[in-house]
Amino acid sequence: MSGERHLVWDWNGTLSDDLTLVVSATNAALGSVGGPEITAEQHRQDFRRPIADYYAGVLGRPVDAAEFVELDRRFHEAYLAGLPCELAADAEEALRAWSGTQSLLSMWFHSDLVPAVAAHGLTDHFARIDGVPRQWLGQGSSKGPRLVAHLTELGLTDASVVMIGDTVDDAHAAAAAGADCVLYSGGFSSAEQLRTAGVPVVDTLLEAVWLAQRTG
Repeated sequence: MSGERHLVWDWNGTLSDDLTLVVSATNAALGSVGGPEITAEQHRQDFRRPIADYYAGVLGRPVDAAEFVELDRRFHEAYLAGLPCELAADAEEALRAWSGTQSLLSMWFHSDLVPAVAAHGLTDHFARIDGVPRQWLGQGSSKGPRLVAHLTELGLTDASVVMIGDTVDDAHAAAAAGADCVLYSGGFSSAEQLRTAGVPVVDTLLEAVWLAQRTG
């Protein structure tokens, strides 16, 4: 695959329109430790990785490793109970609009991600689909190392790669891998927060693809 332009998609909050479910699951986790109930707008303003730091910010106190494992477990239980989710409004059109190869990288559990992608009939769009192993429960760390490994498996190690995601961490991960990045403001983070990453920010996935085709 070396030498052709390649697009790496994020799933949650990008292709999958699951913000409402994520907020509900986050509130289930926070409520289990007496935390406040957050709104979607608060999530979009405050979400960050490592996720333990996000929880600590919302709770107003430190969250140690053991507590984060329990918070993460409760989040995933509530998230799975609320599935399925719809795709972003222009997700399928955006996937068809890309002229090069595509892959999918998520920090969601691989064993849940793959059937969710298949249920939407999207599997054939992707040269590779990677989530994280279930042993990563309670990790909530940056996507950077996962993106580097993802691209290595694809045989892509140069600047022919662009990523589309919906968080500042997606931009940081792309930078760590030497890839370009376009951020989508319709997911987990507000446009205001995304602009702090110093990469292009757009309001639709079709715009993201259009811009990605012109980067690099």
